[in-house]
Amino acid sequence: MKTIALVGCGRISNRHIEAIAENPGLKIVLVCDKDEAKARAVAERLDVPFSTNYREIRGVDAISVLTPSGLHPRHVSNVAELTDAHYIICEKPLSLTLREAYEVYRRVAKAGKILLPVYQNRYNPLVAFLKDLIASGRVGKVHQFICNVLWNRNDDYFKVDWHGTSEFDGGVLYTQASHYVDMVHYFFGEIESSKGEGGRLRGFDVFDSVSAVLRFKSGVVGTINATVAVYEKNLATEFTLVAEKGTVRLSGTNLNQLDFWNVEGMEKPDLDFKLDHQYGKGHNTMYRHFLEENWGMFPSKEDVLSGIRLMEMLSY
Repeated sequence: MKTIALVGCGRISNRHIEAIAENPGLKIVLVCDKDEAKARAVAERLDVPFSTNYREIRGVDAISVLTPSGLHPRHVSNVAELTDAHYIICEKPLSLTLREAYEVYRRVAKAGKILLPVYQNRYNPLVAFLKDLIASGRVGKVHQFICNVLWNRNDDYFKVDWHGTSEFDGGVLYTQASHYVDMVHYFFGEIESSKGEGGRLRGFDVFDSVSAVLRFKSGVVGTINATVAVYEKNLATEFTLVAEKGTVRLSGTNLNQLDFWNVEGMEKPDLDFKLDHQYGKGHNTMYRHFLEENWGMFPSKEDVLSGIRLMEMLSY
């Protein structure tokens, strides 16, 4: 049995609670939030103790850091240095700046701990299938991709004090589309060059909409368009691959549908799946990899740093 403490009892904590519950062999034994009312409410629901000071956590195998994005570097580093937890699981993004990301990795390594960044979209069955398809060479040389993250976050969402701030949020590429920034790194490797534009028409400190053009060292070119300004509700998440021997398009709320398939010598696979909420079920798989100590299934330091480099370049 591996034991876990949750640091941060906000919106995303429910997804982690569900995912951990789906993995026999994992158990939440403590929750923590500086807001005592939040911590107490989650603790009572789970029938576990709570704390308002993560520095005092002792006796757990892992601590999942689920606090506002801009606080991740401080919290991850302090957890590594001041608690006895050997594993630190950190929700995306690891940091808002490349400098802080390097510092986090340095401090975690010096403390002798293991950092596990959460990019659950890698475990989406269709994303994993497309990764294998590209890596196998079955589609030949990849020419281009188009990735659209067309979502809504209403005014109530931005009433949460840290949302929409440059200090803690970072904007649409960090807080909503970072999984898709990671996904294109997962598919294509290191970026050679990028350029883009962002819009702040809703009046936040950060971009609510970004359009970016990317060139990878492999020669692949593509675009990422991300917004939280779609009217009333999420419209779609879309990824189109244009390659030498095939064209593939994924869509759906979280790329859960294969809606176009034309690949040389291959029948369309039956891999569509239904979602019961907007996050998908990648967190479940992520925690299973943690339980089974499949460390190679987590994003590499190089991928994380490259993603943050891109997000920082296009967002600040």
